[in-house]
Amino acid sequence: MASAASSTAPAITPGIKQGVAPLRAGHGTSFFLRRLHSLTGIIPVGAFLFEHILISNATAISGPEAYARQVSFLANLPLVFFLELFGIWLPIAYHALYGFYIWYRGDGNVVEYPWSGNWMYTAQRWTGGIAFIYIVWHTWTMRFTGVDLHMYPAASFGKVQAEVFQPGLFLFYVVGLVAASWHFAYGIWLFCAKWGIVPGERARKRFLVVCICFFFLLTGVGLASLATFRSRPLQPIDSSAPAMTLVLPAKVQPVEGR
Repeated sequence: MASAASSTAPAITPGIKQGVAPLRAGHGTSFFLRRLHSLTGIIPVGAFLFEHILISNATAISGPEAYARQVSFLANLPLVFFLELFGIWLPIAYHALYGFYIWYRGDGNVVEYPWSGNWMYTAQRWTGGIAFIYIVWHTWTMRFTGVDLHMYPAASFGKVQAEVFQPGLFLFYVVGLVAASWHFAYGIWLFCAKWGIVPGERARKRFLVVCICFFFLLTGVGLASLATFRSRPLQPIDSSAPAMTLVLPAKVQPVEGR
C-alpha cells in the first residue's frame, strides 16, 4: 500500500515555489502578545493619533491663539506625566517594537503574489516604520527640546513653524502624516477583522471603504493644518510669557453708574 500511495503522489519540480504557508492561529504567549499588539494600535495609540490630528492640530486652522489654548489644556490635564507615560510612550514603544518583530519574522512575497490585500499588508508594515520614526522625532523636538510648551504654550505655534518652514522637514512632516494616517486607518480594518467585529467578506469589503475614507479625512485635516502653519506670519518662540496669560480671557469690567 505504501508503494502504491507513493507512486500516485504528485511530483514536485525542483525550483518551483509551491505557494505560501497556510495561516495558523496564534496560541499561548504569541497569541496574547499579538492581540495586545493589535489592541494597543487602537487604544491608546490610535486614540492619541485621532486626538492629535483631528482635534489638537486642527485647532491651528483657527490661528495661533486657538492652538496655544489647546496645548495649554493638554498640559494642564491631571497627572499629565503619567497619562503620557502609560497612555502614549509605553504603548507606542510596545506596538512599534513588537510590530518590527512581526515584520522581521514575516516573509515578503508581494512580488510573487501582487494581490491588493498583499500590497495593503506590505504598506501597513512600511507605513508603520515611517510613522514610528516620525512620531519619535516629532515628540522629541516638540516635547523635550527647546522651549517647554507645557510651561509656555504661547510659543507652540511658532515652534512648529520653525520646523515646517524648512523644506526638508516640511516634506518629512507630510510623509510622516500620510504614513501615520494610513497605518491607523487600515489598522482599524485589521483590528475589526481579527477580533471578529466585522464578520463576513462582504461586510469587510464595505468597512474597508469606510476606513479608506477615514484615511483621506485624517490626511486632509493634517495637510490643512500644515498649510496653516506655513501660511501664517512667523510667530515668535517666546518663553517669557506664562501660560495663564494666554488661557484666561480678560474679565469684563462693570460700567459705572449701572
